[in-house]
Amino acid sequence: MIRYAYKINGIVQGVGFRPFIYQLAMKHNLCGFVNNSSDGVHIEVQGLVQDLELFDEDFYSYLPPLAHIDFLEKHPVAIQESNTFEIIQTDDSQNKTTLVSPDIKVCNDCIADLKTQEKYKNYFAVNCTNCGPRYSIIKTVPYDRCNTSMNEFTMCESCSKEYTDPLNRRYHAQPISCNDCGPKLELLDHCGLSQIQMIQQTAQYIKDGHIVAVKGIGGFHIICDATNDEVIQKLRAYKNRPHKPFALMCKDIDQIKSFATVSPKEEEILLSKEAPIVLLNKKINSNILSNYVALGINKIGCFLPYTPLHILLFEYLDNPIIATSANLGGEPIIIQAKEIQEKLPFVEYILDNNRAIINAIDDSVVQVVNDQLQILRLSRGYAPKVITLPFETQKNLLAVGANSKNTIALAFEKNIILSPYIGDLNSLVAFEFFERTVQTFHKFYDFEPEVLIHDMHPNYETTKWAKMQNKPLFEVQHHLAHIYAVKAEYHLQNKEYVGFSFDGTGYGTDGTLWGGEIFVNDQRIYSFKQIKLLGATKAIKEPRRVALAMLFEKYSLEDLKQFDLPLLQSFSQSELQLLYQSYQKNLNTFSTSSVGRLFDAVASLSDMIQIISYEGQSGLLCENAYDRSISDCFEYEIVDDVIELKIIDFIVNNSFDERMLSSMLINTLVKIVLDISKLYQYDVILTGGVFQNKTLLEKIYKNIGKNKKCYTNHAIPVNDSGIAVGQVFKYLMAH
Repeated sequence: MIRYAYKINGIVQGVGFRPFIYQLAMKHNLCGFVNNSSDGVHIEVQGLVQDLELFDEDFYSYLPPLAHIDFLEKHPVAIQESNTFEIIQTDDSQNKTTLVSPDIKVCNDCIADLKTQEKYKNYFAVNCTNCGPRYSIIKTVPYDRCNTSMNEFTMCESCSKEYTDPLNRRYHAQPISCNDCGPKLELLDHCGLSQIQMIQQTAQYIKDGHIVAVKGIGGFHIICDATNDEVIQKLRAYKNRPHKPFALMCKDIDQIKSFATVSPKEEEILLSKEAPIVLLNKKINSNILSNYVALGINKIGCFLPYTPLHILLFEYLDNPIIATSANLGGEPIIIQAKEIQEKLPFVEYILDNNRAIINAIDDSVVQVVNDQLQILRLSRGYAPKVITLPFETQKNLLAVGANSKNTIALAFEKNIILSPYIGDLNSLVAFEFFERTVQTFHKFYDFEPEVLIHDMHPNYETTKWAKMQNKPLFEVQHHLAHIYAVKAEYHLQNKEYVGFSFDGTGYGTDGTLWGGEIFVNDQRIYSFKQIKLLGATKAIKEPRRVALAMLFEKYSLEDLKQFDLPLLQSFSQSELQLLYQSYQKNLNTFSTSSVGRLFDAVASLSDMIQIISYEGQSGLLCENAYDRSISDCFEYEIVDDVIELKIIDFIVNNSFDERMLSSMLINTLVKIVLDISKLYQYDVILTGGVFQNKTLLEKIYKNIGKNKKCYTNHAIPVNDSGIAVGQVFKYLMAH
């Protein structure tokens, strides 16, 4: 006879972990107890040695689907007089380190209950310990009902019986409820309808060409029929969103396959418990969708119903629907119906419910690169994201990330915890959301940072905020933070590397804007030749200004008259004269080494677009125009460690179109990565928003050679949403 005590950290609360332990103990004739604590799960089991060995074997073989073990400590303790195994009350100690679970798609068992079990029949919020809301409803840990927005609803006798039965899959499912005792739907301004009639009526409005708002797990979606040109054009006009693609929710995987190509890996992710939006290639000549869903590109973002409400809605819908986040541009997703009415008056009908959303969270966006998941927006299903460290932190750290695609990261004990996507901090509402997210994680873990880590950019809102907190500070250069985000994901703390950090812009140590940097073991060795941004930040919205600056570098204003380029015709003569003077005198200009701006230049020179309407549009258009049959590259040279592409030399001496220029740019970037990588014996790191370009990344992977390992972020975003993780890891490596 022997007795062991276990302490377990990870995703172990609200995921059916305690009943799993209870059932294992019963199976192997063990006595003892299991309880949740704010620092994890504690177990004591007592029995014969061989039974305990079988317990351990089953423990690792049959973990609940949502559970994830980050740390397990086991040691023998004194044998006690006991012959039962119990699940005992939560120990609400003050050392809060239990990890918060992400929100998860409704499981197949609950979908079956939705159709067959009377108490759950057509119930829009059915869930169990294996699925449903988590992060979005939690106020603090431990994850008990009293600490969630479900505290407002008293369980009926039937739900209470399931909740307290360790052999039931709804044992301690904190959001448990049913038609009798749970949250209720409300179709605004429609009285007297039953719950299912509200869903039917909402579906009818969508079919009739109306724009509706529907409350999901982490906020509202704006929904309309994805085959209806007229309603989508209206939505684009109302949201001032002329080109940016809309995401589509589809009834099932077969509907997605009717208009998009889906690889086995993409299908696996679409059907996964995280249920993200997956970027897919549209099928050629498919006429199912409106052309206004995704203008000018062959990619389409698709996802499947992930709540019972979505599934019920599709019982009455035949077409795919646009399901885009309900927000104003640059603001977080809306979580209250009254805010929809105030900010989005074009929404005609609102399907609300009275389960409060505590923590707003958007849909995750991913793609498959080289048959691997690459997360572009880390949100519902994946966040909060835990990166387990190979060592223990000595201080509580808070990294506040970048200004664009902001996330924050906490570090304590052996964990870095990355928040869900917060967004661009260009508005007061967005910055308030950033501050609320900081407070949310403070409440989760009673977390008080001892050091704040921020970007070098003095005008980032995050930098300003950090400097106002009266805490010790540590700053990390933007592009090194990108590098260190990759090092954190793969535990490359002692790895020598050559790192390519390519993005839109980031503040450099010389006070200029970087964006095309090549590091060798933290030393910036190479950089792309700087381009002047005419009109400063205005040039980021107008690719034609980037291309014009590149032309001004080679030609006078008079000389440019010989060229018949659409970008020149897009300016008036007075505008050209003014911009030429600005170029010569460095008035209202910034200089940048950004690779992202090279995509802008090519998009403008080939007349794909002169003024963009959303970030990354030039890059998407260039990737869309890529022709695999074109293998040409631009000439390039490296002088004094500065890389210059001879783009202008090519366009003035050759005929070209958008396919040629786009393909040559991507091919040239691949060649530069490969050529410089060959100069070093080190493995390669690829990071920054430019490496969201699937074609670019896959060509590098294909040609990098067998003797080098190539690392890029997959589990955390390679764009600025990963910066906070890199900031933390850089601090840890420096201390």
